[in-house]
Amino acid sequence: MDHSRSVVDCRGISKTFRSATILRNICLAVPEGTILGMVGPNGAGKTTLLKVLATLVIPSSGDAFVCGHHVVNEPGAVKRSIGYVSSEERSFYWRLKGRDNLLFFAALQGITGRMARGRVDRVLDQLGLTGIGARRFHENSTGMKQALAIARGLVHSPAVLLLDEPTRSLSPDTARNIRALIQRQAKEEGMAVLISSHNLREVETLADQIAFIDNGAIKAMGPLDQLRSAAGLSPTTDLDTLFDHFTRSR
Repeated sequence: MDHSRSVVDCRGISKTFRSATILRNICLAVPEGTILGMVGPNGAGKTTLLKVLATLVIPSSGDAFVCGHHVVNEPGAVKRSIGYVSSEERSFYWRLKGRDNLLFFAALQGITGRMARGRVDRVLDQLGLTGIGARRFHENSTGMKQALAIARGLVHSPAVLLLDEPTRSLSPDTARNIRALIQRQAKEEGMAVLISSHNLREVETLADQIAFIDNGAIKAMGPLDQLRSAAGLSPTTDLDTLFDHFTRSR
């Protein structure tokens, strides 16, 4: 595991809530331009790991760095480096239009004026969301609210994008637009992406590497072909079968 080239670097991250251990000695390194898909059963620790990287949860032990910044000691620098999209979005201003919300959040990242307007309009256009940008946030469906959350995560062109179940409530066409943009941003702009999802087909399509997380620990991680080989399975084995293989301890 090469930590020297990584924009996301976890070294022995563990997290305990009261008597429950949620994360167990998580070690991973994600280089720029890499999409890491994280899969595992409900309660495996995926969301907690993303929250540690987003500076929302303090680990009980270990160290994590984003773009060289320590998530506990340098939270401000980490927040400027990431886009974070949670599965439970509650921070938008419901009476403001979608576009105005995005302009507000861009301003929090220090992006204002013509640059902010250009970035907001470009992201809305790339995601096929131009129409809903003119609509008050509360007037949108659950799926469109989630799509705007993803647009917000991208508007400041972060070095690292953290996604927790990003497309679960989206229509197929919007989800397709988002997947295409994520892949473009990773390959053309060097953005690193960590995506937690129960949509195994989506992970198989997007991810350069896949991490199987179960009971708070990484059971296996690597490109799909390597994971098949490590499991002793056929080169055509699908991700569902690998999921069962690496998480059957549940």
